[in-house]
Amino acid sequence: MGSSRPPPRTQDFFPAPALSLSLAVAFGRNEPAASGGEGVEAGDEGDGGIRLRQGEAAEISSENTGPGSQSGGAWSGGEEAAGHGDGGGNKRRKSYHRHTAEQIKAMEAVFRESPHPDEKQRQQLSQELGLSARQVKFWFQNRRTQIKATQERHENSLLKSEMEKLQEENRAMRELVKKSPRCPGCGAAAASTEEQQLRLENAKLKAEIERLRGTPGNTTTDAVASPASPSCSAQAIQIKSRSSVEGDVHGGGLLGRDKTSILELAGRALHELATMCSSGEPLWVRSAETGRDVLDYDEYARLFQRGDVPGDQRPGWSVEASRETGVVYLDTTRLVNAFMDVNQWMMLFPTMISKAATLGVIQVIENDDQDGVVQLMFAEVQTLTPLVPTREFNFLRHCKKLTADKWAMVDVSVDDVEPEAQTTSSTACKCLKKPSGCVVEEQSNGRCKVTWVEHATCRNAAVPSMYRSAAASGLAFGARRWVAALQLQCERMVFSVATNIPARDSSGVATPAGRRSVLKLAHRMTSSLCRVIGGSRDLAWSRPASNRGGGQGDGVRMTSRRNIGDPGEPRGLIACAVLSAWLPVNPAALFDFLRDESRRHEWDVMLPPGRPVQSCASVAKGKDRRNCVTAYAARSPAGEQGSEWILQDSSTNPCECTVAYAPVDAAALRPVIDGHDSSGVALLPCGFAVMPDGLEPRPSVITSRKGEEESRAAAEAGGSLVTVAFQALASSSPTADDALPPDSVEAVAGLASCALGNIKKAMRCEDC
Repeated sequence: MGSSRPPPRTQDFFPAPALSLSLAVAFGRNEPAASGGEGVEAGDEGDGGIRLRQGEAAEISSENTGPGSQSGGAWSGGEEAAGHGDGGGNKRRKSYHRHTAEQIKAMEAVFRESPHPDEKQRQQLSQELGLSARQVKFWFQNRRTQIKATQERHENSLLKSEMEKLQEENRAMRELVKKSPRCPGCGAAAASTEEQQLRLENAKLKAEIERLRGTPGNTTTDAVASPASPSCSAQAIQIKSRSSVEGDVHGGGLLGRDKTSILELAGRALHELATMCSSGEPLWVRSAETGRDVLDYDEYARLFQRGDVPGDQRPGWSVEASRETGVVYLDTTRLVNAFMDVNQWMMLFPTMISKAATLGVIQVIENDDQDGVVQLMFAEVQTLTPLVPTREFNFLRHCKKLTADKWAMVDVSVDDVEPEAQTTSSTACKCLKKPSGCVVEEQSNGRCKVTWVEHATCRNAAVPSMYRSAAASGLAFGARRWVAALQLQCERMVFSVATNIPARDSSGVATPAGRRSVLKLAHRMTSSLCRVIGGSRDLAWSRPASNRGGGQGDGVRMTSRRNIGDPGEPRGLIACAVLSAWLPVNPAALFDFLRDESRRHEWDVMLPPGRPVQSCASVAKGKDRRNCVTAYAARSPAGEQGSEWILQDSSTNPCECTVAYAPVDAAALRPVIDGHDSSGVALLPCGFAVMPDGLEPRPSVITSRKGEEESRAAAEAGGSLVTVAFQALASSSPTADDALPPDSVEAVAGLASCALGNIKKAMRCEDC
């Protein structure tokens, strides 16, 4: 009988033994007892509540194919041949061997420690329990089989529910597509915000379905999950039709390429990134002026056999390359998982990434980590001013484990895939990523070393003169800014869960839960402010008529947005005013001035005249005590605290500083300080972004100590690029027109101009 059957499966699936055991016990309690009292009791060879039909075990595990074994041999040590050919009636049930409770208990104890005992362990158990080694072997085999079957049933149930949800999403999306207007430029459906979100959710569900479908028997599942071909307004990639690619990709194939070439591209990019992270001269040459690494393009072209550098050999394009190394306070596992989850990735870089999405999953490796995963992603990267165009990328992200303690995450653009509508838009810069990303190496005490390479070709865009040096030096988009932002946010994550914070760094917040809630609320506030400050194409910027007479870089930029369903902001039409300027002030000095509570009245236009503030609560979020979250209360003339507080989040790193603040009702903030959920606290943040101007004077070579001090001071001196942002609720009516009322425009623009004027006056640079 065994010769006519297909070969048995050999892999046992135990991703979580403890969970599998609990599931098996839970399901086993609901099984009916066998008729006539001849059934197998809980803990027997057939234990776990799973009744296997004759021959079923042989199809699941190859251990049944040993010498002399039969289909029912998994149930008995020496009577496996009894009952064959009689139709499986009472005679078959009488052949069961029933173990004693003591034997079952002993084998259960061993099973919890080792589901796969070796020959020596089985022999020892057989001697201790008075069983044959064959009986012990079959008991363990059946126990594993039952747990596996229970787990597969549970996963199949999850798979079914996910499939039903996906079908509902598809039906809803089809209805939206039918009703959507067509884009006059490309003929595609003009996607609404809700439809775009629906497509992204649909892509995630399809990737999860493919992963679950491959779980029982496959070690690798190649899932092609991509949203429907978006229109020009959706700001995503154009997917070309190609029927040779497996999977249901809306609009046809995968990036106009077959999957093999996509994976080959990811593999070459990984090799190039690993080489660029580990190489020194002659590929990277240390600059004598700045002390940073500079890429030798001739050596790069020779080493990687590239003929498309510098400038990609196209007029109007330029190549940017930079490398930076730093240590971050986060282990490699958490860091890798954060990079592969688009929401966590955005949280790591709130000042840099204005929007991002996982558009498709090209390859999923069925294991517990991210080793080998390839994703198609979209991101918009910004500088904290609307004057510098954002950069939009569509790229593959490939995650690979290089050694036991080293990972690489590489991003690379596919040459013929470019974000649409960038050739006509003045607010986004057309860019393609050459192999970029980071190599992360585990170190002691939960830290890891990050080596970051940022390498891109970009169409030359109009950048205001005051920001050109910052952009050229890498302060705007280079590797040094990525590493500085990552270090700051990883340190914040560590401080949010630390239990040994000194009392002076956590005043007014008594519990770890309160500290986490406050830091979470502050992070949301800063992220919201940064999305407003940047020049995202989602925001239509304009200049009020009263602010159009200045030179380049002068004048307030206005935009508006409507909040409908976000509980974290007031509902209604929100007016935003942003103003950027250069000041001859050291960035550190300007940041210290903005966060000095004793001088707040000098610039805060929302504070009543002559009303000082005092700190009510403060939470540190890094070793630098200037990185903190503070709650201020304005004091009345009688010295009493008002009912409205000011929540402020201050952050600084070598590339940029931010001060985000918002008025908040004290009654709403106190529960957050006590550790309650902060998601329902509505904030409308205002604030400042400060970055160096990028002009780094080269110190003269002087041998005297006094000369060295002067040289160091000269190197540290420099101007600041400051951006002021104000937001206000223009209308709370859900039916009001989206056009800003003129009085709201003038009021919000006046606040931004007045705040910048106050700062100039306080820093004694009013003529700038």
